[in-house]
Order: sequence, then structure tokens, then C-alpha cells
Amino acid sequence: MIPVLYEDNHLLIVNKPAGWLVQGDATGDQPLVEWGKEYIKEKYHKPGAVFLGVVHRLDRPVSGVVALARTSKALERMNALFQKRETEKTYWAVVTKMPRQPQGTLVHWLRKDETKNKTTAYATEHPEGQRSELSYRWLRSEQSRHLLEVKPVTGRPHQIRVQLASLGCPIVGDLKYGAPEPLPDASIALHARQLSFEHPVKKEWLSVEAPLPQNEGWKFFS
Repeated sequence: MIPVLYEDNHLLIVNKPAGWLVQGDATGDQPLVEWGKEYIKEKYHKPGAVFLGVVHRLDRPVSGVVALARTSKALERMNALFQKRETEKTYWAVVTKMPRQPQGTLVHWLRKDETKNKTTAYATEHPEGQRSELSYRWLRSEQSRHLLEVKPVTGRPHQIRVQLASLGCPIVGDLKYGAPEPLPDASIALHARQLSFEHPVKKEWLSVEAPLPQNEGWKFFS
């Protein structure tokens, strides 16, 4: 069972476990959005097809808050909030090395190679790169693992993973971006901790927080 963090007639917000796709791909594995449709169909005894729109995505090995829209109106308005950067996203990351500065802002130009599914970060403006920005701050350290709070300003593919790696601080378990060893469940220690935004219909401020995973990557912090 996937933990539901918030639901009403307009939204379904869940705590995505690491390893789940948000949308389907060539693997044929059941994606989160299809699980959500089945959940709604069964819970509310919905006949016929169920609408559920994907608002944003998390990488497969990443856990945490994912918002899905239950109506086309909610989807359109949520898409607009994300495009206008009118949401507040907070991630927690466990990294293998302590940053030189306990807090800071990172700006890179990121270019994703779709064939390799890997992003490269450039420290200066790159003609094929997208400007990418995040802020981070150190929270605490335990046994050579360091917990950071990260707030991305932009939302690029693999942004937090590659920007922290460029700082010399790869995320625990993230072999693609420089971690020395994998985690047993193939997850990485990156978690979408909190998502805050104005409700697309009720127009009230909504803030949803996801509990940390109970796995090896988080054993010192959960």
C-alpha cells in the first residue's frame, strides 16, 4: 500500500516509495499514476475510467511527495503553479561528504543526454544547458553521512543529484553521480520531504510533508 498523505475531490498526494515510476515506461512496470487510478476506483466505487493527471515527477530511485490531479481543471491549475514556480519544494538528501560550506546556493547550466539518461553540470553558461539553481543547508551528520535540506528554484532532470555531485557531495547510493556503492534496494538517499502551494480550487495554502523511508539510506536519520 502506498501511503496517501492528502486527498480530496481535486487532488491525490502520496508518499512515493523509491523504486516506483511516476509514469509508465518501456519496462512495463506499474506506475504510480495507474496505482492511483485503481485506488480511487476501488475506494469510491467509480464505474468506468478514472481520470488522474501527473503534475510533476520524481526519479525512480527517489522517494517522497508526489501530487496527482483528480480533475482536468486541477491538473491545468497545478501545471500553471509549477511552471510559474509558485510552489515551495523541500528535499532531504544524505550525502557521502560534508560540503565545505554548511549552507549555500548552487547555480549550474545542466544538459541532459537522453540516450544515457544522465545530466552534465557546467559551472558557466553553456549553449545547450539550462540555468539551474538550488539552495542547501546542512542539518546534521552521523557516522560519515551528512543530512542536507535542499530547496530547488528550478526543476531540471536529475538537478539535485548532479548539482550536489558537482559540489563533491554525491548522494548516498547514487552510482550514476559518483556515490562509491549502491544501497541494497537500489534507491538513493534523496527524499521529497515537503511540497507547499495554493490549493488549485480552494485557494487555501496547503503544505504536505512525507515521512522518511525506513531503509538503509536513512538509517541514521529516520
